[in-house]
Amino acid sequence: MKKKDFITLVMSTVGGILFALGMCMALIPEWGAMRPGIVVGAVGAVVLLAMVLVRRKMSGKPAIVFNGKAIGITLLGVAGAIILGVGMCMTMIWGMMVPGIIVGIVGIVALLCLIPVVKGLK
Repeated sequence: MKKKDFITLVMSTVGGILFALGMCMALIPEWGAMRPGIVVGAVGAVVLLAMVLVRRKMSGKPAIVFNGKAIGITLLGVAGAIILGVGMCMTMIWGMMVPGIIVGIVGIVALLCLIPVVKGLK
């Protein structure tokens, strides 16, 4: 295993766990930990963002590339994640099971659209 792959593995695992735990803390009302959950989730998001920057630096690429395709891919990813999150809130918090599942599936499809956009079709 290459060093950059190991660093990516560790940072993405830690960041993902922190982000997921923060989301659970914030969204499960029985836990009563909205504010700490937001903090833990934000720390997880920062670790994940740092992982991307470290990975690109170790690969010898520039940290951030600003062009139309990169901005479009980012917007599609953010929109898909938000739509999926709204679907999860609809089912878990607001008690709207069927509409929440439908909205969640739309978010998953939007995220799946990232694969051909990023990798291309051959």
